[in-house]
Amino acid sequence: MSDKQRTIQKAVSITGKGLHTGAPVTLTFNPAPENHWLKFQRMDLEGHPIIDADCDLVVDTSRGTTLEKNGARVHTTEHVLAALVGMGIDNCLIQVTGPEMPIMDGSAYNFIEILETAGITEQEAERDYFELTENLTFEDPIKKVEMLAVPQDEFRITVMVDYGSEVLGTQHASMYSINEFKKEISPCRTFVFLRELEALLAHNLIKGGDMDNAIVLVDSELPKEKLDHLRKVFNKPDVEVKGRGVLNNTALRFFNEPARHKLLDIVGDLALVGKPLKIHVLAARPGHAGNVDFAKKLKALAKIQKAEKDYPKVDLNKPPVLNIMDIMKIMPHRQPMLLVDKIMEYSENHVIGVKNVTLNEEFFKGHFPENPVMPGVLLIEAMAQCGGILVLKTVPDPENYLTYFIKIDGVKFRQQVIPGDTVVFSLNLVTPIRRGICHMRGIAYVNNKPVMEAEMMAQIVKVKGVDVKAEKEVVA
Repeated sequence: MSDKQRTIQKAVSITGKGLHTGAPVTLTFNPAPENHWLKFQRMDLEGHPIIDADCDLVVDTSRGTTLEKNGARVHTTEHVLAALVGMGIDNCLIQVTGPEMPIMDGSAYNFIEILETAGITEQEAERDYFELTENLTFEDPIKKVEMLAVPQDEFRITVMVDYGSEVLGTQHASMYSINEFKKEISPCRTFVFLRELEALLAHNLIKGGDMDNAIVLVDSELPKEKLDHLRKVFNKPDVEVKGRGVLNNTALRFFNEPARHKLLDIVGDLALVGKPLKIHVLAARPGHAGNVDFAKKLKALAKIQKAEKDYPKVDLNKPPVLNIMDIMKIMPHRQPMLLVDKIMEYSENHVIGVKNVTLNEEFFKGHFPENPVMPGVLLIEAMAQCGGILVLKTVPDPENYLTYFIKIDGVKFRQQVIPGDTVVFSLNLVTPIRRGICHMRGIAYVNNKPVMEAEMMAQIVKVKGVDVKAEKEVVA
């Protein structure tokens, strides 16, 4: 059985500077309600906009993971998110006074320390883990990134890094349990090759960088003029490197600290899936771009799993609440555009309809007749008609109204619908119906598996002086 969700007991703050802007920023961790997950809030912007920790909101991964929602951005989110996941915190509102998270020492440890002072409180809701029943793979052949997730009863990560550098070499790191994160992973600092550092300086970036918040790896000996330039930039007269190695001979906290930091980044970036994980991730040469793409695959699968779990428990052998004749009394559609055969149940906020797909449908005559597949637009239309029933049942004389769908979003097709399939459409209100406007979210199922989903907005309009029953179709 799943354990309980957790949040912090009180708000705590930490102040530092952004790595690239150099601007001071205060970050405040706040308690959050159940099922809130992790969200950022820009306190320096008008309206204090909130940006969800969601992989679908990632807009840049070049120098960290950047999220954006409605024009509001937060940069370098991965270390903060990693600290929260590492502490087992499910729900938190992260308020920031600037666009970039404070870099601190380049690790997640300072965030862990401040979160520990906040205390942890257990909530009533159960954790909803993402779990696997089979392996899931990702590969980016251009960047030579490979990632694999396999079923596991807890969150584990195994990492290999190899960037073709004699200084860094090939390194491995592992985390067998999230309980190891604080001690073994969170203190590990970000690293950069000197050649990359020079390019960043040339573009007026890393204004907040210094010798204390990154490991700088040097592939070749530095000429005196470059060394003098770095001393000036970082205001560190003692900057030095002896041959190839680490700038200023920084003492590593672990012999494989770079690999452990890449593991830290994976923990933070996979928080963007939106729920705690029970999987074992194996990653070769990972980076933020690959991490986020992999998170998107995990999130998409999690959404399918939820849809399967939420399949309406309806007995298709029971008499419907509305048969085809009842539907025609309410809806103006007629064959071949009447695409709902029966309504199994409905209430003020949901409806479940059924479409039996047969080979004699008119559209099969011209739509892949040798390999019949129900057109996706007609699946949308059928779902819209089910939604139309929900809207029209809110008025006493539905025969005098038309339903016009004014917006359709987030349409996704999961698999083909073919003759012999029975499609079950399950729609629920997203918001209460107001002023004849209805906002619904629907999923279509075949054999308990989701085949299509969409979010719809419709408006009902009373028709005066028109024989609505003679109308042949509704705009959908």
